[in-house]
Amino acid sequence: MNEGDLVELIEEDEWMMEILRAAQVLLLPDWWICAGFVRSKIWDVLHKHRERTPIPNIDVIYFNSQNMVEREEKAYERKLHSILPSIPWSVKNEARMHMRNKVSPYSSSVDAIAKFPETATALGVKLEKGDNVVLAAPYGISDAVNLKVKPTPFFTKTEERMKIYKERLYRKDWKRVWKDLKIDSVN
Repeated sequence: MNEGDLVELIEEDEWMMEILRAAQVLLLPDWWICAGFVRSKIWDVLHKHRERTPIPNIDVIYFNSQNMVEREEKAYERKLHSILPSIPWSVKNEARMHMRNKVSPYSSSVDAIAKFPETATALGVKLEKGDNVVLAAPYGISDAVNLKVKPTPFFTKTEERMKIYKERLYRKDWKRVWKDLKIDSVN
C-alpha cells in the first residue's frame, strides 16, 4: 500500500468521507482529522478485519493562533455533534496544545502531527474541493503499512517523552486488536 492507495481506500469508505465532509463544513484553518482515524483504517485493512475497529474518538485538529480559547473547540464539537451525533468528536486547536503538552509552540497542525508519539499515528487527512482527500504524513506511511509501531523522533529526544510513549503502548494494547503489529518498546 502506498499513499495513493491509502487515499483511494479513504475515498471509497463512505463512513470516513461522511466524517471528513462534516469536519470540512466548519471551515477551520489548517484542519485535519488525524491519528486513529487514519491509522486504524490502515491496520484494519492489512489485518483483513471485516468490521471497522471502533476508535475512542475522531480527532479533528486545526491551527488558529488568533483564538486559543478552549470553549471555541467545545463549540466546534457541539456543531459536529449536531451534524453527526453518533460520532465521538474531539476538536483541538494545535496553536494552544503545546501548553497542555509542555513543549515549544507548534508552527502548524502538521508540525503538531509530527510531534505525536508514534510514527504510525502521525497521520492526518482532510478534504479539499471536489471531495479530494489530502494526506499529511510527516514520516510517510511506511511504518503504518508495515505494521511497525515506533516513537517519532520528537519522542525519542527525552526520557520523559519515551515514558509517555511506553505508557501509551501499554494502555492502548494495540496487539490485542491487530495481532501482527511489530512494536518497538525499547527505542
